[in-house]
Amino acid sequence: MADKQPERTSWNGTDGALLHLGGIHAGYGRIQVLWDVRLRVNPGEIVCLVGANGAGKTTLLRAITGVLPPRGEVAFEGRLITGRPTAAIARMGIAHVPEGRQLFPAMSVRDHLELGAAFVPGAWERREKTTEEIFTLFPRLRERQHQLAGTMSGGEQQMLAVARALMARPKLLLVDEPSLGLAPVLVQTLFRTLQEINRHGLTVLLVEQNVRQTLQMAHRGYVIENGRIVLEGTGSELLANEQVKAAYLGL
Repeated sequence: MADKQPERTSWNGTDGALLHLGGIHAGYGRIQVLWDVRLRVNPGEIVCLVGANGAGKTTLLRAITGVLPPRGEVAFEGRLITGRPTAAIARMGIAHVPEGRQLFPAMSVRDHLELGAAFVPGAWERREKTTEEIFTLFPRLRERQHQLAGTMSGGEQQMLAVARALMARPKLLLVDEPSLGLAPVLVQTLFRTLQEINRHGLTVLLVEQNVRQTLQMAHRGYVIENGRIVLEGTGSELLANEQVKAAYLGL
């Protein structure tokens, strides 16, 4: 019997990318959603993934975090993470703000923040310092720190969902549809906050349907249609693209 081949833990095809996806296929049972998705996120970037409902954006984030095991290659900091448990991926430095926030209604703001720091090495020991940083970034959360999440407004809940992820002190933040259901003024505030987080060195992969605002703030972007990447470029290049204008900007 042939010896079992050792598991590969590194990959030399990342070219310095923080996150590199090579030929990702994923789906639910017999329903395939993603087809040969190739994407990279460089350190310090805001990269956006835009597309219509059902295009595969949320599925791709689930594939990256291991919630949905993909076929293909997912590399983070040059290390293959395909097939690793979600908790292990989180401990490596990837935090996920899911679509719909997924908060616990009967838990307070403070409890959510502590939960965000509880399972990542080093984050728990630094939780008080990180909490103060969070309260500076989101002053409303300081005011609401003892309030139950289920009694907060949609905008406040979205702030809390982002803050909970930041408590893990990640290297890469995945954010899924943060503007969903928010008033325009709150969307502007949230996007400015994501830019501020990025200016402090955190790399962001942002999934959004608000195409214009997302491309205006992103360093680079990808357009996904029917589970396939069909366009990529800088934010300004995609904003000027005639296909993007016709499909997503109503021009």
